[in-house]
Amino acid sequence: MQKQRFELKYLITEETALLVRDFVRSYLDFDEYSVGKPNYSYPVHSLYLDSDSLHLYWETINGNKNRYKLRLRYYSTSADSPVFFEVKRRVNSCIMKQRGGVRQESVPLLLKGHLPQAEHLVSKAPNQLVALQNFCNLAQQIHAKPKVHIFYMREAYVSDDDQVRVTIDRKVYGEANLNYSIKTEMQSPSLSFPNQVILELKFTNRFPDWFRELVRVFGVMQCGAAKYCESVQGIGHTKLHAIHPVVEEGVGVNRSW
Repeated sequence: MQKQRFELKYLITEETALLVRDFVRSYLDFDEYSVGKPNYSYPVHSLYLDSDSLHLYWETINGNKNRYKLRLRYYSTSADSPVFFEVKRRVNSCIMKQRGGVRQESVPLLLKGHLPQAEHLVSKAPNQLVALQNFCNLAQQIHAKPKVHIFYMREAYVSDDDQVRVTIDRKVYGEANLNYSIKTEMQSPSLSFPNQVILELKFTNRFPDWFRELVRVFGVMQCGAAKYCESVQGIGHTKLHAIHPVVEEGVGVNRSW
């Protein structure tokens, strides 16, 4: 796992987002992907995995302090572009991520349950294989399958030492994707957070003093803004082939719809 990181989320208007942009640029530089892009933003795609009882979805809805998500993060479907198999784990208020970069052609095999091998990875670094093995193990435990494809545009800023990061996410769309492949196009997506922008303040060690000033100046209120959960609600459980959650093999969530 990477170093523990804290993530604070705020839902703001586009007008406020533009003012926040000017404020943040006094402290941070663009991340490498935002430089030179229209509106300083680049597309982000994620494919979230879950069980048929939506176990991971309900873990978040129920507010469980120790939970995780399984997702594939990618930016293109080009053959030479990696797909990152990520475990995003929350332990109390800390966020930890572990991920391995996978070759495009290996994605369907791994999603169908093939045992992860070094040749599936872009990098031969041992930690990459460990990350992929952990992802596949967790997916197997809850019988996770592809469920939701999420797309949004991200504007991002980062400190030189990567200890502080600010992201501004716009146009969050979600669509059911039950296939064992990734895609960038969408047919009839559901718009999440209409007329709202997601601001995230992320830091590794100490909460920066200027974060406190940003919150005070713009009067923003911390809140939950889970893209996966919002997308599930927008798409509807039926389209995700979700079943009523039951306690089964220690996996299901005991909660009615």
